[in-house]
Amino acid sequence: MVTNQIGRTLGRVVDGIVHLFAASGINPNLLTFIGMAINGVAAYLFAVASTARPDELFRWAGVTVILAGIFDLTDGSVARPTGRVTPFGGFFDSVLDRYSDLVLLIGLLVFYGRANRFGYVTLVAVAMIGSVMVSYARARAENLIPSCKVGFLERPERVVLIIIGALFNRMEPVLWVIAVLSNLTVIHRMFHTLHESRKLAQPPPNS
Repeated sequence: MVTNQIGRTLGRVVDGIVHLFAASGINPNLLTFIGMAINGVAAYLFAVASTARPDELFRWAGVTVILAGIFDLTDGSVARPTGRVTPFGGFFDSVLDRYSDLVLLIGLLVFYGRANRFGYVTLVAVAMIGSVMVSYARARAENLIPSCKVGFLERPERVVLIIIGALFNRMEPVLWVIAVLSNLTVIHRMFHTLHESRKLAQPPPNS
């Protein structure tokens, strides 16, 4: 009951923001760009946080990622009712989403490098690889099969995890989850694509 009420409330808030953006006539591609730019601010906050007490700037970074998420959530919803859905818009959104993913992790990479915590530098690098490969695996697979949306950890889940890690000063376990589950998602998509492509390659049964 409580979670349903929260979901409905958030839905009404998002709908109101979408209506406001649509009424303003703003280009959905600009919303996409603004979301990425705000994530760049969050990455800066991660990068310059005190290595002794990172929690304060990390919390502000988490709030900033939430703000960026408003633009990430609404760009497509603004494009549809305003008749601005285009192939380029989808491409542009996908490309900037990858930049947003990576810039946040680069901020953390700089932070752990400044703190001389090179084990976590490596962990962030593995999380970066997994984050990029999840999207690449799907894009490449869907040249071969109709759909490849399987897996544990897509972009919304990764963003939520980053927010949780930032707000509650639990970034290290969050990075482990992202590093492990994102790469497991890639492996899952590889096996799914293998299975589905073999099915497509089978000759149709005799009628």
